[in-house]
Amino acid sequence: MKFDYPKLEPFNFLGLEEQDYQKSKVVIFPVPYSSTTYWKPGTKDGPQAIIDASRHLELYDIESERDPSREGIFTLPFLEPSKNSPGETTARIKSVMDKLLQDGKFLVMLGGEHSITLGAVQAFKDKFSDFSVLQLDAHSDLREEFEGTKFHHACVMKRIKDLSLPITQVGVRSVSEGEESGDVFFAPSLPVDEIISTLKEKVYLTFDLDALDPSIMPSTGTPEPGGLGWYETLGLIKEVAKKRKIIGADVVELDPILGFHAPDFLAAKLVYKIISYII
Repeated sequence: MKFDYPKLEPFNFLGLEEQDYQKSKVVIFPVPYSSTTYWKPGTKDGPQAIIDASRHLELYDIESERDPSREGIFTLPFLEPSKNSPGETTARIKSVMDKLLQDGKFLVMLGGEHSITLGAVQAFKDKFSDFSVLQLDAHSDLREEFEGTKFHHACVMKRIKDLSLPITQVGVRSVSEGEESGDVFFAPSLPVDEIISTLKEKVYLTFDLDALDPSIMPSTGTPEPGGLGWYETLGLIKEVAKKRKIIGADVVELDPILGFHAPDFLAAKLVYKIISYII
């Protein structure tokens, strides 16, 4: 698969000067999609904010004592969401993911609102069939329908459950009456071994940034107090990567605050740490 990439100032993750799709182990897939349902819609600006902030990261990772970027990280052009319907955007995401998975890349999707996760998981379902979805999130996102659509970000995990995939939810602290429950670990509980015991051998990681406490991650559409901390979150992801095979990931729901870049930097660092644990 070949992608043409601009030769001028690269809007790519980490600002890497050299990008070679064939040699890269990791592909960053930015999806700047946001519906109009938030009280402060801006998650469509999340992928650009993460990529901009990533250009200020040190490439050397202290924890692993290496530079993960040397394994090759290729950033795709931004996906253009459909103006017609959320379902059509989901189909576009799946179409791109289908092609990328054929090439054996480790995929990290940047959102955008959480509804984009469905298209990615559909593609992984076609390729891997049987795996768990590990959801870090303040909300269950298990509504059957919301605001007239089944493709709402509040419904994304229900649509994934409809694919007969097991879900483990971590960091949840806000649910609606009647939402399904299963393997849910409500914040602040983070029993790492117990969480891992619920997961199949292969795991898709979906990380809604509102899983983190607003004191370190205020830039989300629906921040909830009492969230997860930085080091405990990294500890969980690291252990999952050690004891299971993470096959893909997304980081979603960054809603940038103009002039306040610390949350953008955190999100970029989180993406790079996930990559460092996987490759």
